[in-house]
Amino acid sequence: MNQQASIVRKGRKFDQVLQGAREVFLADGFEGASVDDIARTAGVSKATLYNYFPDKRLLFMEVARSECARQADAPMNLTGVCCSPQAFLTAAGRYILSVSLSEFGIRMFRICVAESDRFPDLGRQFYESGPMQVRSKIRHYLEGAVAKGELAIEDFDLAADQFADLCRVDLVPRLLFNIDVSFTEAERQRVITGAVETFLARYGMPG
Repeated sequence: MNQQASIVRKGRKFDQVLQGAREVFLADGFEGASVDDIARTAGVSKATLYNYFPDKRLLFMEVARSECARQADAPMNLTGVCCSPQAFLTAAGRYILSVSLSEFGIRMFRICVAESDRFPDLGRQFYESGPMQVRSKIRHYLEGAVAKGELAIEDFDLAADQFADLCRVDLVPRLLFNIDVSFTEAERQRVITGAVETFLARYGMPG
């Protein structure tokens, strides 16, 4: 593919094409998505689609890039949260679990795994646009809590990752493997409470 063929050209139907491609790629993945289906879903001709994206790989990566940007634009909001470790971790846990169980989170995870060989940078982009930002915010809070004597942590990155993984136990695997399709608020709260209590049992100060 020459350099000219790699250019994504913007135009009045660019967003329309991108939205149609988003629907098809998130539903069918890269391999299962056909150009015909994308054009039909977008409401454009194949000629129009190819005018914007001469190659399906370019279109897929633009969809993935825009989805990662969408994820980055919806950061973990902890405004007004009490500064106690339990309150912070509960709010952070709710956010992590909500994103992990969302349609976007599940479908992007599946696509990143399925297309890891064809698009090796896709997983990194997805991680940097979301999970890495959440990890950074949790680490920042943990550092402050340790400085105030509220927690006892030496490896902040490990602790942040451990907490995030605690928030994904049980429910996320059940959704990924199609064992269940939805969960009650009580089921979600059970996981979050368990994650917070387990984390504080490991890193909380005695007394």
